[in-house]
Amino acid sequence: MTRWRNIPAAALLASACLFGFAANAAADSGNSGPGKGGGAKLDGKLAGRAERGLPGLSRAIVVLNRDCDPSSDYRNANAQRKAHFGIINGDLVELPNVQLRRLAGSSCVRSMHWDRPTSGEMNYAAIVEGARAVQQVYGYDGAGIGVAVIDSGVTGWHDDLTYTGNSPKVKVVNGQRVSKFVDFVNGRLTPYDDNGHGTHVSGIIAGNGFDTQGARAGIAPAANIISLKVLNANAAGSISQVIAAMDWTLANAVAQNIRVVNLSVGASVTESYNTDPLTVAAKRLVDQGIVVVAAAGNLGKNPTTGAPQYGGITSPGNAPWVLTVGAYSHQGTLTRTDDVMAGYSSRGPTAVDFAAKPDLVATGTGIASLSVPGSVLYLANPTYLLSGSLTSSLLSLTKPYLSLTGTSMSSPMVSGAVALMLQANPKLTPNMAKAVLQYTAERYNYDPLTQGAGFLNVKGAVDLARFLYRAKSGDIYPTSATWSKTILWGNHKLTGGVIKPAGSAWAVTTVWGAARDAEGDNIVWGTNCRTAECDNIVWGTAAMDADNIVWGTFDREGDNIVWGTLRDADNIVWGTMRDADNIVWGTTCGGADCTGIIWGLAQMDQDNIVWGTARDWDNIVWGTALRDGDNIVWGTARDWDNIVWGTASVEDALFDDPDVPSVFDGVIFDALFGGTDPAPADATLADPQPAVLTESTLVGGGL
Repeated sequence: MTRWRNIPAAALLASACLFGFAANAAADSGNSGPGKGGGAKLDGKLAGRAERGLPGLSRAIVVLNRDCDPSSDYRNANAQRKAHFGIINGDLVELPNVQLRRLAGSSCVRSMHWDRPTSGEMNYAAIVEGARAVQQVYGYDGAGIGVAVIDSGVTGWHDDLTYTGNSPKVKVVNGQRVSKFVDFVNGRLTPYDDNGHGTHVSGIIAGNGFDTQGARAGIAPAANIISLKVLNANAAGSISQVIAAMDWTLANAVAQNIRVVNLSVGASVTESYNTDPLTVAAKRLVDQGIVVVAAAGNLGKNPTTGAPQYGGITSPGNAPWVLTVGAYSHQGTLTRTDDVMAGYSSRGPTAVDFAAKPDLVATGTGIASLSVPGSVLYLANPTYLLSGSLTSSLLSLTKPYLSLTGTSMSSPMVSGAVALMLQANPKLTPNMAKAVLQYTAERYNYDPLTQGAGFLNVKGAVDLARFLYRAKSGDIYPTSATWSKTILWGNHKLTGGVIKPAGSAWAVTTVWGAARDAEGDNIVWGTNCRTAECDNIVWGTAAMDADNIVWGTFDREGDNIVWGTLRDADNIVWGTMRDADNIVWGTTCGGADCTGIIWGLAQMDQDNIVWGTARDWDNIVWGTALRDGDNIVWGTARDWDNIVWGTASVEDALFDDPDVPSVFDGVIFDALFGGTDPAPADATLADPQPAVLTESTLVGGGL
């Protein structure tokens, strides 16, 4: 049994305070962020600008106290209101830097946050993930499910976004399954995509493969796309535009039946997910039952040395309520036995909050999807353009497909999978959807900060989601030797049980990773298994229906350890109680320096834990304090303002993706696994194991 008695609750990676947070409480809490005096409400970036008295203007997201009109305060601070966000009860304003503290001193202002920039981050993938098997066996295609794609827009026409079926649930507008387009960049009314990134993402989710007779169909080929353009032609934008898109989504979710939001965009992590307006806005969507899927980022490698680096998860993927997706490569084959992690895929833990991420990984390398002739990506990547197989296509004179690489491509794989799961089980909550995806994922020889719960298994996820919706008394609970049967609840690994739909963990009011539910009771995930394999669980038996049965193993005294009882074991790890059950700290490093993953303290202010080496700070992704307190994220500009990721510049691959459907004939999904053994440990460059937190890393009793 693992105990962390000397670590204060504020420093625990998975404490009840950290993961028991409810976003409503965070948004309504008092002042937050660094600063002194009148600047206590300013985040680190704005506080730094205010302290240095820099000339020029800043764009700030102002979170307001309720029932308070800030108009006069805006005038007094020469602040211009640019937009209002009901989703967070805030405004976007632009004001002189010398007026930042003055506005922060307003009684109407709760907190102020820099409007930081964002940017953007079929094929073999559909077969390997199991999506094609779901389409063929069950007939699920995502019909009626609305997926909001917050990205660079969508093309005005692509053959693969047409619909030839007869489901009344599918919305077709001007011949396309793009049921709504909203432009938060230029205000145009008709669909367009001058970059091409959003169209590629939309095709992974919902392309029907028309130009390849179905061969390059996406994961949910009849789903509706709601395209919300927040990135310009250069795939750049700001978090205020993303929040505006989320605000619109919240207001129009019912009318458009939006059940999934895909964010293949990201921003640097500059503050806790408890206060970041971007992550708080995402929580508002989750509170309404919408699954929010985000790319983990492409910061998995040191750009200078090529060595693996940890801590590169971007926002909003750093939030526990977001379903965060890393990337792996299918190696251009149909078998899953040779699949390997993509080196570019960002690893956890998250900056500031030190949370375990990603949640799982999906195929992201060499993904063929829709192109937009004339767009920036189309013109910049001529060698990665792919032809279709229909000469009668409207796009036959151009190349209708483009192969791209990155976690921007893996996250829509999961968004499409969720659409299929919701078609099979409309009652899935965001927490339940994440749990089913993790439980059915296939684990390989990588640590949880690299692969999360494992590699996406769409067929297994739909099988389990369908069972939980249709199960009758006497039915056998589905299982497979390839499933991880693991849930990463916050920073804790849960094993040895099966998911119980009535468990309190799956309620929309329960924050993922929390120690207690909204009523203050212990979290219930499901029923513990009598066998290690969780075989032969019968639905409807007393064991399945018993109340308050909590997963986990028993301690030596035979008592059921309930995480959250706060006796003498505040940070109890659920599961098998082996050495690596605490995800973030993991197992002991071998070697004095634990090369590439040593935890140290920032030299400047000793507030942040640094991931890197003790001597020369190699592989630092975040944690060191610069003059203005900004976090370092690889790929940023000289002033650390611009984070660029989306389509990886490394490990780009152009697989011989088929353009005719014959290759899919007779493929049996279960045969792709080739047995139950995962890929060998040496299938790719081995990642270092996470380090154990020891007393030597504590200063003054804290981190």
